Amino acid sequence: MQAAIYGLSGPELTVNERAFFAAADPAGYILFKRNCVTQEQLQRLTSDLRDVHGRADLPILIDQEGGRVVRMQPPEWPAFPRGEAFDRLYRLAPSSAIEAARMNARALGLVLKAAGVNVNCLPMLDVRQPGASDIVGDRAMGSEPMQVAALGRAVLDGMRSAGVVGVIKHIPGHGRALVDSHKELPIVTATDAELEVDLEPFERLRDAPMGMVAHILFTAWDADRPSSQSPRIIEEIIRGRIGFGGFLMTDDINMEALSGSVGERSAAALAAGCDATLHCSGKLDEMVDVANHVGALTAEAEARLARAMAGAMVEGEGPELSEATAKRDELLALA
Repeated sequence: MQAAIYGLSGPELTVNERAFFAAADPAGYILFKRNCVTQEQLQRLTSDLRDVHGRADLPILIDQEGGRVVRMQPPEWPAFPRGEAFDRLYRLAPSSAIEAARMNARALGLVLKAAGVNVNCLPMLDVRQPGASDIVGDRAMGSEPMQVAALGRAVLDGMRSAGVVGVIKHIPGHGRALVDSHKELPIVTATDAELEVDLEPFERLRDAPMGMVAHILFTAWDADRPSSQSPRIIEEIIRGRIGFGGFLMTDDINMEALSGSVGERSAAALAAGCDATLHCSGKLDEMVDVANHVGALTAEAEARLARAMAGAMVEGEGPELSEATAKRDELLALA
């Protein structure tokens, strides 16, 4: 398997995409709004992707957070609340907020699994900081790290009960960034001691199956390279200090925080210790460039991916969609 996760250009595979994907055999795929039109169409698309590779556990990712970050949109699919809703409830009734987050994640997972999606880029464990960029903002589940971790655990558990794998993001923390990494490179000058606040939720959820590393320059750790391309941050901070042992992917390699071609960016991220590069644009010429710069998953990365995806092959017990959403709404109404 190639150490890359690719986006798609539209609601169905093109002839050229099908040929490229069959030859490249990437680690997985990620879907966006352009790929999600109707339930029937999306089921066909995810089924087609699995048919290309003959892998029942093929990772098909999506960013379906709720609030302003959703790919499967109403009215075709139900709306889900943003992270801030659970933050508000937690400050009044922590146990109720945890249960609401679990029920919401269970419902999310059921909706995704029915469409053939088995990995959701959630929970977001970024600790909200005053004065930071709004790219995190109301997506965050709070400004206190233990609270963020508790709610994040509930999200992982709820999605897992529906057979959907969670991705903790954005390691080692996007909450202090003053600019949007989609547009430019954030430079965080906080001290190592100050950054412990950002690390804590990731440390508490270090056993998560998958993680996504941010494109941020942390001067306390590596003044020359962003976190996604820094061997020191990946090995010493993410794998070492945090103790994260799951499958580690980059944030979108197209983001303007990085420089160089998408292939060069991808190669730098893999050389630094990421398991796979995440390329989201769906542009075939860019995917070819990535494929020319990356090799196969390492044996360690392939084992981490297999362990992560084992959770997508087993569904736990829990309420049906209507019951889960009703319970969530009942609890959120307390705030």
